[in-house]
Amino acid sequence: MATQALQDTPASDTLTERPVSFPDNRLLIDLCGEHDRYLAQIEQTLGILITRRGNELVLHGPEVSVQRASDVLHALYQRLEQGRTVEPGDVTGAIRMGSTPEADPAGPTDQLEMFSGDHVEIRTRKKIVEPRTPAQKAYVRNLFTNELVFGIGPAGTGKTYLAVAAAVSMFLDGHVDKIVLSRPAVEAGERLGFLPGDMKEKVDPYMQPLYDALNDFLPGKQVAKLIEEKQIEIAPLAFMRGRTLSNAFVVLDEAQNATTMQMKMFLTRLGEGSRMAITGDRTQIDLPRGTASGLLEAERILQGVKGIAFSRFKAVDVVRHPLVARIIEAYEAVTPSDD
Repeated sequence: MATQALQDTPASDTLTERPVSFPDNRLLIDLCGEHDRYLAQIEQTLGILITRRGNELVLHGPEVSVQRASDVLHALYQRLEQGRTVEPGDVTGAIRMGSTPEADPAGPTDQLEMFSGDHVEIRTRKKIVEPRTPAQKAYVRNLFTNELVFGIGPAGTGKTYLAVAAAVSMFLDGHVDKIVLSRPAVEAGERLGFLPGDMKEKVDPYMQPLYDALNDFLPGKQVAKLIEEKQIEIAPLAFMRGRTLSNAFVVLDEAQNATTMQMKMFLTRLGEGSRMAITGDRTQIDLPRGTASGLLEAERILQGVKGIAFSRFKAVDVVRHPLVARIIEAYEAVTPSDD
């Protein structure tokens, strides 16, 4: 496939050959991947050929693509030198992120070591989370530098996952005293009464994605203990009324299913020392016909308000199976977004 890409290269693109050396053969093996799968991934994505000669990888292809591949390989090799592993998602992320340092639109972040350089990561108890697209990187910066952040975009772009990771990181570092995670239970009035169990057991199915994210970042026993001690709260949006959430990191997931009044109610829960992340997908509104989405209203009304940041994602930012991005693009082609 990479050979075909070289054959199809326009005559105006300068073809070049560049050797890239890697001193540690053991790390080079990990860099190439099993059966050179990572090299094949880079070849297919960038339209080049990579051949191996001893401790060198020789890159053949258009000059711009060869430069990108060289940057990707060096970034992944540096990751291995730091004792980290390389997985297919890391290769995809390195290709997507590119190599040019981008300006930080969120301003100075000296108080957080994670932003000491161009590399961005979120440290939690169980894993280190790294953004894999420029939009994700900007979103993570917004989460740590703004009191209120909206993450808006299609499924699979990491909106909720990164928000919960940021919440866990800030909680572990002592920046907040508690984590509050919420979602609208859209079908609560219709079906919850027929589900068995107490109120927690009735609403837990709606909250499961939030539990899943938490368990990715914290040991299960610690999650259970923190929930028992009320340092982590997971509750439907309706349970937020009348509260003031101080010194907390608050996440509202599936916000497109909040009504205008619910959204206003939730946003005004923000207390001293707290941060809030609102995530949602404008294409998946499950509200009754004729009911306005609070997310769309908030996006219209709050645009440009100081202290509020909006991060928007597109199909290119999907980090699930590649087919998910293609599905989203197909739907967008039929129903254009209103960006």
